[in-house]
Amino acid sequence: MRIIAGEARGRKLKPVPGEGTRPTSDRIKESMFNILQFHLEGRRVLDLYAGSGQLGAEALSRGARECVFVEQSAAAAQIIRENTRFFESRAIVRIAEVIRWLEGAEGRFDIVLLDPPYESQLAAKTLDRLFARDIVNPGGFILCEAHKGAEMPAPREPYSLQKAYTYGDKIVSLFSRGGGIPGEGSGDS
Repeated sequence: MRIIAGEARGRKLKPVPGEGTRPTSDRIKESMFNILQFHLEGRRVLDLYAGSGQLGAEALSRGARECVFVEQSAAAAQIIRENTRFFESRAIVRIAEVIRWLEGAEGRFDIVLLDPPYESQLAAKTLDRLFARDIVNPGGFILCEAHKGAEMPAPREPYSLQKAYTYGDKIVSLFSRGGGIPGEGSGDS
């Protein structure tokens, strides 16, 4: 597991020991960040169910201003701290259960990266909570990686499902808050 682009390109990341986490494959990670490539510079990112922190670390490496990592495992949170030491104060780690943390979340984010455990219904529950709390800035995005068979809630205004990308048995859903698909028709390409 490594950072694939940006200022920390090639930096190896420590995995979370055990079988409780499932790292995003480099192929899916690269595809996710290709979608966001023109929308990371200077942005505030939220990495939910952060595991080892690889998605948020990738965002920081590619120019995100700050990333808040939310992970309920204290052991995983320690791995995130080690994996993001390079980024110093730009990485903020919170040890908390995600749904509960979202209830009291302060501030807004430009991009939310969501990669919950596949065997749970947490993708739908977390998306519902994100839509209800509305903590994404106008023109921002939510990228959700889930198992292909996972039920996804219908987005609430002002959110819309822009596109779903399939990678084998995984699906990455792109939701926007009042905008279109990054790089398509927005003058960013």
